[in-house]
Amino acid sequence: MRRILAFVFPALLVATMCLIEARPAAALSYEQEVVDKARITASKLLSDPNYGSLPSKLKDAKAIVIIPSLIKGAFFFGAQGGTGVMLAKSAQGSWSYPAFYTVGGGSFGLQIGAKSAEVILLIMSDGALQAVLKNQVKLGADASFAMGEIGAGVEGSTTTNVNADIIAFSASEGLFAGVSLEGAVINGRNDLNEAYYGKGVTAQGIVVDQKFSNAAADPLRQVLMAH
Repeated sequence: MRRILAFVFPALLVATMCLIEARPAAALSYEQEVVDKARITASKLLSDPNYGSLPSKLKDAKAIVIIPSLIKGAFFFGAQGGTGVMLAKSAQGSWSYPAFYTVGGGSFGLQIGAKSAEVILLIMSDGALQAVLKNQVKLGADASFAMGEIGAGVEGSTTTNVNADIIAFSASEGLFAGVSLEGAVINGRNDLNEAYYGKGVTAQGIVVDQKFSNAAADPLRQVLMAH
């Protein structure tokens, strides 16, 4: 029996290690999951008549931040946050590849009863875009901020602020629609950028200089180009 176990156990161990090592190659990376979910969110909101002003605002936007899942406790206990991507528009009208960002903070949050929210932030000025690239943006403090439609044809009270640096659109799940974003902080995630594009990458290089690319993000770019 001992001889059998001495032979079988190492064989099982080797087989198990092979399976463990093989899984990452077949599995979708976290970064790609974020990109794919961002594509779904963008396609959903841009084609939804409840967000009627979103496509027209997108045409004038300098950049877009897409957070496919803003949830409670995503940053730390008692706070809200979510990871997403930012893409910028070139002078020729094409969209860059995505850079990774998080939106979070303790001074904003989902409305009572909401479980999660999909959020699109349109960056309407070059100054706001540069501030985001430098990780210097707190909504409502460092950049003028307005809410667009929040679903079901209901618009935020400040939508008429046509000079806002950033306009937000949100779709929430739960008892109440909407999300409070006043005071939210937008932070870059260069660790995810490097995992997706390679060492030495920067958000500036991705979205403004457009020196980096990943073909797996082309479907997301195509959704934006179609609108």
